[in-house]
Amino acid sequence: MRKSLIAASLLSLTVAMAPACATKKYVRTEVGNVNSKVDTLSSTVEQTQSRVQQDEARIGQVDQKAEAAGTAAQTAQNTANQAQQAARQVDTKVDRVQADLSANIAAGRKLVYEVTLSEDQGNFKFGKTDLPDEAKARIDQVVSQLKGEAGKDIYIEIEGHTDNVGSKELNYELGLERAEAVKRYLYAQHQIPLHKISVISYGEEKPVSPNNTRDGRAQNRRVVIRVLS
Repeated sequence: MRKSLIAASLLSLTVAMAPACATKKYVRTEVGNVNSKVDTLSSTVEQTQSRVQQDEARIGQVDQKAEAAGTAAQTAQNTANQAQQAARQVDTKVDRVQADLSANIAAGRKLVYEVTLSEDQGNFKFGKTDLPDEAKARIDQVVSQLKGEAGKDIYIEIEGHTDNVGSKELNYELGLERAEAVKRYLYAQHQIPLHKISVISYGEEKPVSPNNTRDGRAQNRRVVIRVLS
């Protein structure tokens, strides 16, 4: 009887412990799975960090190349600006030489008459180089007077002048372009030989009126046409 009771008790204990053992095994299995996933995730994070570091290194190299390219571009621009400035200086010197040559040619000639095309008379406008209709009409009158000088060796000087607004270099270019516009019109419209025409720009150097008033500046923005024989 005692043996039967002991056997029954052991059986009950075994039955009671079986679920507990099974639960611990399940927990160990799940913990192992979680640890495995954590290890996998850690490995993935490390790989991601490694790629990020590589990408940052590449970005740094790209930034360095971009900065170097920007520096090279700025250097090239500076070089181009210097070359352009040097070219303008050469052009200015050439124009001065031509002006001196024209002055020497005209030195022994006699002034027949002179015409001034200025803004205050409805001609060249501020900052403009286009030849207005009023200026063309005045030039046509000059050519008509030239017909009365038939048989004479006529020579035409064209001077470009400006006010003092802006830089001297800009005003020199502006005066030259205005004088050249008159020269082109004489050649294209009236077939005056180019070797009979000289142009020179004085820019703001020879004002005929003070530049401290609007009317004075308008008078200084002018082109002077001189007919010599």
